[in-house]
Amino acid sequence: MRRGTRCCLCLHGGEWRGYVHPGNQEPANSAYADVAWLLQVTVQQTPESVFRAHRALFPLPGSTAPGLNRAFLAQLRAILRIILPHYFSKEALMLALHSAFLVMRTVLSVAVARLDGRLVRDLVSADAKGFLKGLGLWFALAVPSTYTNSMLRYLQSELSLAFRTRLTRYTHDLYLSPALEYYRLIDSGYLGGPADQYITNDVQRFCDALSALYGNLLKPTLDMIIFTTQLSRSLGGLGTVGLFANYFFTGYILRRVTPAFGKLAAVEARLEGEYRAGVGRIGRESEEIAFYGGGLREKSILARAYKRLISHVNSIYKIRIAYEWTEDYVIKYLWSAAGYLLMSIPVFLMPTRSVGVQAPGGPGEKVWDQVAGRTESYISNRRLLLSLADAGGRLMYSNKDLAELAGYTSRVYTLLSTLHHLHATPLSLTSHLTANPDRIALTEVNVAAPGQLLVKDLNLVVERGEHTCIVGANGVGKTAIARVVAGLWEAEEGEVERPLEREEVMVVPQRAYLTAGSLRDQVIYPWAYPEFVAHGGTDAELQLVLRDAHLEYLLEREGGWDTVKEWKDVLSGGEKQRMGMARMFYHRPTFAILDECTSAVSTDVESHLYNHAKALGITILTISTRPALIKYHTRLLKILGDGRGGWELSKVGTEEARMEVDREIGELEHRLGEVGQWEGRLEEIKGELGM
Repeated sequence: MRRGTRCCLCLHGGEWRGYVHPGNQEPANSAYADVAWLLQVTVQQTPESVFRAHRALFPLPGSTAPGLNRAFLAQLRAILRIILPHYFSKEALMLALHSAFLVMRTVLSVAVARLDGRLVRDLVSADAKGFLKGLGLWFALAVPSTYTNSMLRYLQSELSLAFRTRLTRYTHDLYLSPALEYYRLIDSGYLGGPADQYITNDVQRFCDALSALYGNLLKPTLDMIIFTTQLSRSLGGLGTVGLFANYFFTGYILRRVTPAFGKLAAVEARLEGEYRAGVGRIGRESEEIAFYGGGLREKSILARAYKRLISHVNSIYKIRIAYEWTEDYVIKYLWSAAGYLLMSIPVFLMPTRSVGVQAPGGPGEKVWDQVAGRTESYISNRRLLLSLADAGGRLMYSNKDLAELAGYTSRVYTLLSTLHHLHATPLSLTSHLTANPDRIALTEVNVAAPGQLLVKDLNLVVERGEHTCIVGANGVGKTAIARVVAGLWEAEEGEVERPLEREEVMVVPQRAYLTAGSLRDQVIYPWAYPEFVAHGGTDAELQLVLRDAHLEYLLEREGGWDTVKEWKDVLSGGEKQRMGMARMFYHRPTFAILDECTSAVSTDVESHLYNHAKALGITILTISTRPALIKYHTRLLKILGDGRGGWELSKVGTEEARMEVDREIGELEHRLGEVGQWEGRLEEIKGELGM
């Protein structure tokens, strides 16, 4: 995609469709009514049937430590079902092509080894014609050999990217499904860390390790088989036995000294995730941290997380010293010594074959043929043995790669199994959810936080137009009721009745979420631009929405609808809350739950926002600690916070409601009466400071 192009994604009929603007120029119609310029790119969404078929493959993991065991094989097999869905998938075809090039590379290696021996033979025999012919073959073989090496590197990278794309899309479809896994994952307790580390870094490492391991296992295995077969013809039965004895002896030594690299890799990934989460937390909460002056405190927390990470990484490096020393000694030097012994077998224990070279006449002709034959045999066998040693080394090194892959597999499997578990678990296990487009009703509902009953046997019916205010002290369960109504929490007992379509019940939180994108995207969220156009939306309509939210000036101040900024840093606290209300005005839900969403808005603007919402036909449920908001509602639900889940429901305008308002008025009048006293104290302080 060119720099300056714009794109967006939209869900249509089970498919994610991306729309790309091909240039920087705007369409002629500023209202974007004509969308002919949109280029459609379709991304298939994972069908629900696939998730159901895979569910049995992803039970929650046990307490087995990551390593080369049966659990690793079962986990890897389950993930392979995702990244290799069938034999004719793109990934499977790429894997077959990669395998073909690996076989070709091994065959070319044998041909190069034989040609190398032939060139040296012709040099020793002073056969100029044969030498030039062999040199021509050498250059001819160089073309497919170098091309094969380049293709192997390219296909390995493409294979890793294809695996990651398939696995990432699958994970995204689970993570961001309507079952709200992205919200529930935090409280599940299975991951033990932030999901972003699993979805981004761990998935990438797993795919890189898997694609590299395939080549590092298949190519050395092919080399071992083919090179051993070729060498057995020259070394005879005794040499072949020696080759296999060398393999088993080397494998036994390395298996005994190999550390638990899988567990070490899993711990490293977890510590990396903790450090990354700490850095992300500072970025997200930078303003709050700055208000408290908590930079030094956050630095110490971050330093401890980083110290734990580097201490673990350093311990891995120290463990690798002894292992890699043993590995290099065995593979490089022991194998080289074994190679010399094996190459001596044809010389000392087997008769030398004549190679049929036309040497100069005379009594030394037979000796000359023997020297040329031995030279050719030595060069070819040495080349094959060096390649065999390299193949054996990579095969032995792959034991470490396998262990690290086991660690990454454990992390990715834990993510997928947790998402499958949440996806299969309904949001409401004990309460019965009934669809009703005209009202919200909670019948004998218990609302509870972990280990604490907040509201007991709540009976609340909100018909259209019955604006209800929920008040109470902090921490008594007001927001918990909103979460139950919105479908984010399950009720402990009872029945919940509400519109089934989630867009019919909108929650406007105190901290308005501002998405990545343009100013237009902030108003129409969670819609993307194509949905906005498909519903007949225009920029003129959005401008009226901003005007009703007292935000119309943003168009001129920020540079228009298509301006893209980090809006959470651009807008003030009051502007963010009014943007949340503007979003509600645009979507016009049947019911809106306002959770302290005007606490940073002035009183006159707040009054306008509430009155306009009611004029649009939106039934309001307000959560607040301020009795001044009661006047915009017809009913009052008071959460007592008495430890027994008590609550009281009354109509606004009753004696109790008036007393609540009068009490707040009394508090404000008392504070206003103290203004003179505080002004006098201010003058005293100025005098003491010489101001």
